[in-house]
Amino acid sequence: MSDAASEIARLRAALAASEARAEAAESELAQTRAVVSTSEAMIKHLRLEIAKLRREQYGHSSERRARLIDQMELQLEELEAAATEDEIAAEKVAKTTTVAGFERRRPARKPFPEHLPRERVVISAPTACSCCGSDRIVKMGEDVTETLEVIPRQWKVIQTVREKFTCRQCEKISQSPAPFHPTPRGWAGPNLLAMILFEKFGQHQPLNRQVERYAKEGVEVSLSTLADQVGACTVALEPIHALIRAHVLAAERLHGDDTTVPLLARGGTKTARLWTYVRDDRPFAGGAPPAALFYFSRDREMAHPNRHLAGWRGILQADAYGGYNDLYRGDRDPGPAGSALCWSHARRKFFELADIKGNVRKGKSAHDISPVALEAVARIDAIFDIERQINGLDATFRLEARHRLSCPLVEALHAWLRAEQGTMSKHNPVAKAINYMFKKDRWEAFTRFLEDGRVCLTNNAAERALRGAALGRKSWLFAGSERGGDRAAFMYSLIVTAKMNDVDPQAWLGDVLARLPGTTASRVPDLLPWNWSPTQQRMAA
Repeated sequence: MSDAASEIARLRAALAASEARAEAAESELAQTRAVVSTSEAMIKHLRLEIAKLRREQYGHSSERRARLIDQMELQLEELEAAATEDEIAAEKVAKTTTVAGFERRRPARKPFPEHLPRERVVISAPTACSCCGSDRIVKMGEDVTETLEVIPRQWKVIQTVREKFTCRQCEKISQSPAPFHPTPRGWAGPNLLAMILFEKFGQHQPLNRQVERYAKEGVEVSLSTLADQVGACTVALEPIHALIRAHVLAAERLHGDDTTVPLLARGGTKTARLWTYVRDDRPFAGGAPPAALFYFSRDREMAHPNRHLAGWRGILQADAYGGYNDLYRGDRDPGPAGSALCWSHARRKFFELADIKGNVRKGKSAHDISPVALEAVARIDAIFDIERQINGLDATFRLEARHRLSCPLVEALHAWLRAEQGTMSKHNPVAKAINYMFKKDRWEAFTRFLEDGRVCLTNNAAERALRGAALGRKSWLFAGSERGGDRAAFMYSLIVTAKMNDVDPQAWLGDVLARLPGTTASRVPDLLPWNWSPTQQRMAA
């Protein structure tokens, strides 16, 4: 029996030792997973930072870089979440074993904004010493831990009461006049209206989705009711839109571009157009505030630019779309507009032929690129480098720097492209890219920036203005009607202009809708984004 008991004890000891080793191995495995997850997240984070820094230093050296950064941010989000899950698992395992827990190196968090209100929650203080039990304790300090919290959106009904009084002498009734409302059927306050407008046109949330979300919050509002208010707000904001339109068309230089918009039609959708004209004098320190003007059309006929810019004369920076050609005619009234073409469009055609990563993605050989296209991209990039150095400077200084630095590069590029074009077939893709710059005397328009310091090298200002519409296509799918497209263009003009002036569009719209009914015509310019100050600041002043 003693031998059997000894054997049982030995087996139990061996089992305990095996379980301890298994627990230790499990703990080490959890820690290893946490380390790997954290390392992957750190590597991805560093790569993302490097990509952003390179983009800030060298600009858009890759047409795909912006999309790659977005993709990397999504991957970083997933890696950070996985690293946190593995860290928590490692901590749980470490609590049940003698192995030291894994401590993850977390990224530094920025302090919470100072303007946020602070709610102080004080935990009940001890009444006696935790060591000896004595009640002779005094406060020597405190530890404060801040946690960011959000209060769910609150709905309320504002009751505006107008008391009636009767005169005991003449028996007439006296009552204060009714206040002005932003819209004729004033059931919605200005901040609610601003939220509806910004959600629909700024955040690309159609009204039906807003109705569903409001219903979940306990507020039942019909789709037709919201649509009625959107139309009423468009009418109410017309004075602001008219001033923005006048400001844009008073510019001596404009950026112009257009993008496709699906328009609901019988049996499906048709391709309509959203046009934009942007005034941005900041690159040459012009002083005028930036603004954007949008238009909608059912097609892309050249009659639309003629109608949009009727009576305007200046320099139009755009792509080589032939619909603008009527604006450049010598017999145009009030005179021909000057054409300045975009070097980003020209560079893109060469870049597509020299994109090594793009060829690999399409299944082509990494070496299957055009050396001529690669050399063209390098030469154009040298001109872009000069432009980055003089961006935001006075037009006179920009023109002098271009004559001294850019002009020799442009002349050398012209001679080199002509020489290379003479050695290629007209069906060669590189020859087509070269022909894009020389077709129909376009070279004069491409080199307009060497004659006027106000002209930019690219039309990126207009493309940035259209970026919101391009993102919105994925949300609202199509414009419901031509009137709906016009209404969207109207609101885009207001929202994009506010963003260009670093103004919160929703806060601005809410304040403007509240103040506009009681504002005289001479004071309406004070409500423009570049002149606007919130009501709280006005009251404080």
